Amino acid sequence: MLLGDLLANPELELRLLHGDDAALSRPLRWVYTTDLLDPSQYLSGGELVMTGLVWRHQAADSERFVSAIAAAGAAALAAGDALFGSVPADVVAACRRHGLALLEVPTHVSFGDITERVVAAVAGARGDRLAMMLGRQRQLLSLMAEGRGLDELTTRVHSDTGLICRILTPTGREVTAWPQPLGDDELDRLTHAFLAADRLPAVTPAGEPPYSLFAVGPGLGHRTTSWMVAAQGVWTDWDVDVADVVNELAAIAALDRGRREEGLHTARSLGGPDALRRSDFGGPGEPLHVLVAGFADRDDLVETARAVLDDVAAGCRSSLPARVEVLDSGEHVAAVLLPARVDGVASVGHVRKALGRLRPGVVGTRLAVGIGGPTGADSVGGALDEAGHAYRVALGRHDPVDVVAGDEVTSSVLLLASVPDDVRRAFARRVLGPVLDYDGAHDADLRRTLQAFLDCSGAWNRTAAQLHLHVNTVRYRITRVEELTGRDLTRLEDRVDLFLALRSL
Repeated sequence: MLLGDLLANPELELRLLHGDDAALSRPLRWVYTTDLLDPSQYLSGGELVMTGLVWRHQAADSERFVSAIAAAGAAALAAGDALFGSVPADVVAACRRHGLALLEVPTHVSFGDITERVVAAVAGARGDRLAMMLGRQRQLLSLMAEGRGLDELTTRVHSDTGLICRILTPTGREVTAWPQPLGDDELDRLTHAFLAADRLPAVTPAGEPPYSLFAVGPGLGHRTTSWMVAAQGVWTDWDVDVADVVNELAAIAALDRGRREEGLHTARSLGGPDALRRSDFGGPGEPLHVLVAGFADRDDLVETARAVLDDVAAGCRSSLPARVEVLDSGEHVAAVLLPARVDGVASVGHVRKALGRLRPGVVGTRLAVGIGGPTGADSVGGALDEAGHAYRVALGRHDPVDVVAGDEVTSSVLLLASVPDDVRRAFARRVLGPVLDYDGAHDADLRRTLQAFLDCSGAWNRTAAQLHLHVNTVRYRITRVEELTGRDLTRLEDRVDLFLALRSL
């Protein structure tokens, strides 16, 4: 039912106080009657809001009420005359400011009469839409049964509605790329809006053109693993039939996704336990990376991490499924093999970009990812160990999503990452304890001086310049460190001990 249809009903004697032809052409999704000053939390968009104006105690209340329902997507406001004899001018002015259509309801017309007519019209339209929807769903399912892909289905939706619809994942992988692939900036905008939205469907808050974003399936209960339909336009402005078509596309996409995941599950089952470490796993002669991922202190999210890696692998055109592996430390993590290069470009860059897009959706925990390799298919076990060490380094950082590659980490840091925390702390305390105690008692800055001295490879003048000290002060402090620790900094072995102890703090 359109607002204009309601206004044209002679029995209701409604009068239009504000609104243009576009407002009268807006469909009414439902009716909501209220006398709350801010009823926005109970609105979902498209409602005819009816009120007896009991909430209006002063003129300023009109601005608060109208702005709240307009922001919530109300289609129009119907205000009764009973309390004030007519609709106050400040209510009319507020509706003009916010572009909200306003109807005046005469005293002798009950809100119940209006509600009855709107509900009857909406219910009848829903019955018609249900029949149409079932017909469209049969057509779409028939296309899928014939082997048509989601690209063809989005083309069909465009021919029926004029909407350009895309199916994406939160990492920016384009499941469908019709009519052409999006650029990185546009993918960043859509994925950020999808993950940051308080509720779905949502509209991109910035940039052109606007997109409405719909979830495809539950995604293991975590939005970082849910697909989305991104449809150009603002969904609250669409006819109800158009919104139904997009929701049907999302439902069909969820079925297609389930079929793909069944294939991955079968591949995982065929691989058997410990498949990543087996020398016969992977493409012959193809250099590979191993990715290891997990959520910090959340073993219950290991399947979510596995789903994230499946998505990343698909973006790298790999059909190899992610698996849950147990590291030497006993940690359960997700792991997957990826080709080292995709279309001649190193895949690590794609991995970083894809995983970085998940940051708005990782809340209350952290996603750590380690990368091992590249390696041959006969050395995957070693690359998995390297990825595990890099993963532990990523766990120690504070970014919501942190990706560490093995070649980024010095050999000493990789070594320390494999040592239990309590062992590292005990080693550091045993070697540097006297220095730390002396600094605490005398504010002598010996630790910082030692760190700078080792960073400068034992060069006295460079250390003094870095610390803005006289070289004799540096010599005195380093001598004091040697006395307290019993180490001789002219000996390589003692320098290594002190270097590792500093890194272990």
